[in-house]
Amino acid sequence: MASERDVRARLRLAGQEHLLRFWDELAPGPRAALLAQLAELDPVALREHCQRAAAACARPPGPCPELAARLRPLPPERVGSMSHGDPEARQRWEEEGLRQIALNKVAVLLLAGGQGTRLGVDYPKGMYRVGLPSQKTLYQLQAERIRRVQQLAGERHGVCCTVPWYVMTSEFTLGPTATFFREHDFFQLDPSNVVLFEQRMLPAVSFEGQAILERKDKVALAPDGNGGLYRALADHQVLEDMQHRGVDFVHVYCVDNILVRLADPVFLGFCVLQGADCGAKVVEKTDPQEPVGVVCQVDGVPQVVEYSEISPETASLRASDGSLLYNAGNICNHFFTRGFLQTVAKEFEPLLQPHVAVKKVPHVDEQGALVKPLKPNGIKMEKFVFDVFPFASNLVAFQVQREEEFSPLKNADGAASDSPSSARRALLAQHYRWAVRAGARFLDAQGTPLPAQPCLPPNEDPPAICEISPLVSYAGEGLDVYLRGRTLRSPLILDETRARELLLAQDP
Repeated sequence: MASERDVRARLRLAGQEHLLRFWDELAPGPRAALLAQLAELDPVALREHCQRAAAACARPPGPCPELAARLRPLPPERVGSMSHGDPEARQRWEEEGLRQIALNKVAVLLLAGGQGTRLGVDYPKGMYRVGLPSQKTLYQLQAERIRRVQQLAGERHGVCCTVPWYVMTSEFTLGPTATFFREHDFFQLDPSNVVLFEQRMLPAVSFEGQAILERKDKVALAPDGNGGLYRALADHQVLEDMQHRGVDFVHVYCVDNILVRLADPVFLGFCVLQGADCGAKVVEKTDPQEPVGVVCQVDGVPQVVEYSEISPETASLRASDGSLLYNAGNICNHFFTRGFLQTVAKEFEPLLQPHVAVKKVPHVDEQGALVKPLKPNGIKMEKFVFDVFPFASNLVAFQVQREEEFSPLKNADGAASDSPSSARRALLAQHYRWAVRAGARFLDAQGTPLPAQPCLPPNEDPPAICEISPLVSYAGEGLDVYLRGRTLRSPLILDETRARELLLAQDP
């Protein structure tokens, strides 16, 4: 272990010697823990990190004036769509995606390192229950979608296939996630096909460029953003594991989207048949000022431009069909070839520039008292998973319907959007639409017929409560065999047991 003298010299080189200001007050155990943490910080990298954070935070926020002239939408030939275009093409994409899954060429990778601060919980978001009738967590819904898509591909091609599940965690989420998976028997997935790994942590920095002490014996650290994926892949030999398993294509997604379709065959097939090394699912922006990044081109190079960087005038531009010109909203749902990820990890990761996130960081003051700030007091530097888009040789975008594939969980209930209530409503509305389109009719608890509304207005609760297990249907397929001509009482949970009961109850 490094000595106090060595660590103090390293901190002096970094300009961060204040991190030992409570040294004389610490007992031997906390002293050892602090030394171990500080010894892992490279002094040159720490100095540069703190200087970069302070300088980036000092830059004025807001739109970039010269950006408008450099901005262009992605060319139409590089954009696919679930709702527009040729149904035969969508069938080809789905067939290709299922074929690749059946060949064991596809993995999914979950970004699950962030803390649920805005949600108001002290455990990983994936363990959260939004209040579904089944009480399933986000992790369980995602695991069951993996099981179902494996089944669909296997049945289509007469094989037994596997979609490995890689889960990038952080110091905050690794232990609880691993325990949760074990306690739930990995949701009936083979544990050898569920690979947890940890992203790096970076010190939080004050506006003056000083690393922040969370406690007298601990530096405040934060995950290095979902773009920390690329370092983590190298740190934990994840790409080597993928190569050993024969994985060629990786679907990367964020934990908080309750509607996410893991290893979506249509998206995968579109990207593969387009010869893409990188792909992004997008949704059409609801209005010019919706706070989502836009997938587009800058100087002919694909990237995500943050909404705050685009002027209101540019954001409001319209195409000839009346739609927003820059309408491809990024939803953190991506396709990568393993080869592209290997190249990024080896060559391009050091070129990625971190982004500033101004946060409320708990800390100790000069007297050592714990402070929980009421307003932002520090900077967390993050990289984003989409920062690698400019390095792609063939990036494509795939537009999907928001009501079918995107409802993020970010805020506690009471917020205007992206809350447990909105996520629950989105999933139950989707399942109700699936059931009605499959031929089901519903009664309320008193037996009164409820109106059939296959097309629901946005943000409106469905007339009936219907939750369909991913193990029964991945994306609405195959439901008519259980539901056509049925009159069912709300609430309905259509799980595997109930589906079997409905089949057995059919007239011979």
